Formats: sequence, structure tokens, C-alpha cells
Amino acid sequence: MSPFEHGETFVLDDGGETDLDLGNYERFLDLNLTRDHNITTGKIYASVIAKERRGDYLGKTVQVVPHVTDEIQAWIERVALIPTDGKDGPPDVCLIELGGTVGDIESSVFLEAIRQFQFNCAKNEFCLVHVSLVPCLGSVGEQKTKPTQHGIKELRGLGLSPDFLVCRSATELLASTREKLGIFCQVPASHVISVHDVSNIYHVPLILHDQNIDQLLFAKLDIFTPKHQQNSHKIPNNFPICDLTKWRAMAQAIDSFDQVVTIALVGKYTGLADSYLSVLKALKHSAIEAGCALDIAWIESSDLEPPTQAQNELDRENQNDTETRSQSRKHAWDLLEKAHGVVVPGGFGSRGIEGMIACAKFCRTRRKPYLGICLGMQLAVIEFARAFLPSPSSGKSYTSAEFDDDYNQAKDSIVKPHHAVVFMPEIDKHHMGGTMRLGARDTLLVSQSPKDEPSLAAIIYGQDKDRVTERHRHRYEVNPQLVPQLENAGLRFIGKDESGSRMEIIELPRSVHPYFFGVQYHPEFLSRPQKPSPPFFGLILAAIGRFDRYYKINLAPPTKKPRI
Repeated sequence: MSPFEHGETFVLDDGGETDLDLGNYERFLDLNLTRDHNITTGKIYASVIAKERRGDYLGKTVQVVPHVTDEIQAWIERVALIPTDGKDGPPDVCLIELGGTVGDIESSVFLEAIRQFQFNCAKNEFCLVHVSLVPCLGSVGEQKTKPTQHGIKELRGLGLSPDFLVCRSATELLASTREKLGIFCQVPASHVISVHDVSNIYHVPLILHDQNIDQLLFAKLDIFTPKHQQNSHKIPNNFPICDLTKWRAMAQAIDSFDQVVTIALVGKYTGLADSYLSVLKALKHSAIEAGCALDIAWIESSDLEPPTQAQNELDRENQNDTETRSQSRKHAWDLLEKAHGVVVPGGFGSRGIEGMIACAKFCRTRRKPYLGICLGMQLAVIEFARAFLPSPSSGKSYTSAEFDDDYNQAKDSIVKPHHAVVFMPEIDKHHMGGTMRLGARDTLLVSQSPKDEPSLAAIIYGQDKDRVTERHRHRYEVNPQLVPQLENAGLRFIGKDESGSRMEIIELPRSVHPYFFGVQYHPEFLSRPQKPSPPFFGLILAAIGRFDRYYKINLAPPTKKPRI
């Protein structure tokens, strides 16, 4: 999926590559979903076609109704039983998000499937919530209900009547607006829920809770309701209370942070923030835990690169382009200089790579906290190899096989001497779709002598751990043949896969650098509010100068000048 069109690709434990929306659900609800929780039209039609090919339909004409709609319903019923919270047994409630806008042709078959599905459920087993926009127009901010009324009319025409309305608005819904929507949309006014603009996103669960959404849903679905009170319109007083005390304290604390930490995000897709959504959330979770506000300095990696010969020739013809490019480059380096810490996230392709390598060198030599994720780790290795290893026999600079056009066009897969990063041997070189190393995998932490300086990985993950489980998404790895040379030059490979041949974690000793850390996996996918990802949390602590104090480390100053 193109990052510029879809945003990031979110990876699940089982290796499923999904839309970023599943990441939002996992983070807010602290769940671990599966690839089957992501229902797409393609998956449904592929399943129907496979059944027809097997003869499951006995030669009947395959139609949208009933075959496709039945497949959607069967998929929902099957996936609804999969545990997602680490507990045994099926979940109590299955939440289905039917995206898009009512009336869209893309979602029409799913709306029909849901219309049929409601009749296969008892009245207290199905609840329909419609999300709509209530715009505020004019200088007085009048709340307009017509868009919602027409949306409900369209929805009812498709055979679906909502039980609740969740209304997005710039300001809290007025009582008169709730009553008007309740009358014209045929729902109780108490079932019209206001989701208005708030100071930060973590207030949203609180405003829902303040409107008794949990109690209303308990009553609608007869959850925790004694049998003799079921189907009653009154809300029983014995429902469990949703305790959001810690969450409320977090949401309120965010609004009062005084200290600001600036993190430079150096990437290839900075034109769309959603391309790095999980990275941003992981940084946010860590900043909140550290008690500071987060400021992101967006840096397009290509702006850190010196102009090429071709660009110089073009610039001679157009002086304006020369000035614009020079200004962009100066601005990018100024942002990098002023940042308290740097993240270089994952990505694909050769564009902007030399800018990321220059960033890694800047952070290494200037002792600026650095976190490299996937591609960011690989480029840190390439930069270190260029700085400290003898020149390759090929006469070329160290690079990745991914950026070597001659290697990619060749039919063989012979690793060249200048390949510090290589294509993984088990990956299909020619078929790109779904062929990466995906999903949750263990990384073994290298055991250390008690006399050794503790590794960053051991500090941030816990010195009692010998392995960590994180999610992966990559085709390339550090060239294992270069690892001994890199280690002798001072780069530490602290984490490896279970075979011991695939490098997962790199770092520089803390006597050399306060926080220079790279991981082959994507720790951002497992970060949660109030449970931040350790690599990101370590970066934030190092960036604000509280790493040693937080982890209670008494690190003696180096006896000799660090080699950087």
C-alpha cells in the first residue's frame, strides 16, 4: 500500500498487513487483533470464488445475494469468537466498523449483509451506532442537523435503523439539538451522543463515559443484566462501573505539561503524517509517560542531501530552484541541529537514503539521541561501516543491496563486497506482495558478563529478560559476514533472532554515546497509552536528560576520549 495514499501499513502479531485503523483499535482498547479481523471486499470475493471452484455451491449461479452477503455474515460470526485480550473464551462484544459513507457503492454489499444479519440475532444481541457530522455554521456557530437527518433517511431506506447517534461537532451538542435529532431520527435523546472537539484525543473516552455510553450499551445488549430485568427500558443500578481514574489523570496531565521535547522525524513520506502514525503515537505515549509535551520536527530526508550533479546543471538554468533547494536544505539541517532526539523510521526505495545516512552520522558524531527503526537501523550500520571499515574490494561505498540497481537487475543473488545490508535468502526476490518477514517474532538478547557495561537493550527492556517479542516487516537484513568486523570496530549487536545469524538490535556503548539504538523490528506497533514502547521511551528519556536518573544508572565517565 502506498504510504501517500493509505498512510502506514499496520502489522499484526500473525503477520497480517492491514489499514492503520486496526492500529487505533489495538492502541485504545489494548487488544491484539488478527488478520481475519480486517474484512475487505477482496477477501470476501476470493473466498466466494474459492468455494465455487471447489463445488460448494453445487453449480448454482453465484450471486451477490445470497452468496456474497452470506459469506460476510459467516466471516463476522467466525471472527467474533476469536479472543483478542489474552483471556480464554470468546469476547463478550464484537465491534464491527463499517467504514465509508452511507450510499457509497463500495460499502453497499456490506450494508445489505448487516441488514440481513440483524434478523439472525436476538433483539438484545444487536446494536447499531451511526456516526455523523453536525456542522456549526455562521458566526454564531449554529448546529445544523440536516446532514444527519438525511443520512439516517438513507440508512433507513436500506433497512437499518440506528439505536444510537454519535455526532461529531466542533462544540458540545445543545440539548435542543439532541432533542431535534432524537425526534427526526427516531432515537431517544439520551441516545444522541456528543463527540465534540477536545484539547487532546485522550479526552474522547471520558466525554463518552460522562454521557453514560457504557451503561446505555450494557442496557441495550443486556450485558450483566439479571434475567428478570432483561428487555426492560430502565437501566439497572447493578452494572459494573468503568474505572477511568488513571486515564482521566493522564488526559488532564497532558494539558498542563510545561517541558517540551522536540524529536526530529527524518523520513521519506513526511508529506502525509499518517504514513508514520504508529511512530507518532509511540513517541506521544513515551512523552506522556515522561511528563512532557511532544513537538515533532518533520524533516524530508532528501533535504539533508547535497545537490547532485544533475541538479546543479538544472539549477544553472533556473536560479529560483537553486535558492529554494538551498533554503530547504538549510532549514532541514537547522531542525536537525535543534532537535533533542532523532527517529529514522522504516521505508523502501533509494530516494532520500543518503540524507538518512548523513543524519545517522550527524547523530553519532554529535552524540545526539538516535533511534533507527528497520531501514533506520540498516542505514546506521551502513554509515558505521563507511566510517570504520576498510574500503570494499569492489571500490564502491558500503550500501544496501536494495539500492544496488546492478544487483536488482541481475538474475543471480550474489552478495557483493560493498553490501552491508543484503536481501534475506528466504524471501522471493521478484514477487513483492506479502512476501516479507512479517509478524511477531522473538529477539534473543545477548547475555553479558556482570563486569560488562549493561547494554541499552537490557536497561530499557529489563535486565531479567533474555528475549523480547516485537513485530517485523522487512526483506533486507544486516550482512552477517560483516558483523565480526563491525563488532571489532565498536558497534554492538545486542539482539539476534533464534538462529543467531540475523541481527535485530544494534547500539553503541553508553560510554561512547548516550543513546544510539537501532532495531530491525517495528516497536511502534506494540506501544500503548500508559505502556509505552521501551525503545521510544528510552529515546525520550535520553532526549530530556533523564535516562540515567529514571533507570538509576551510575555510569562512570569514560577514561579515554570516545571513538566516534
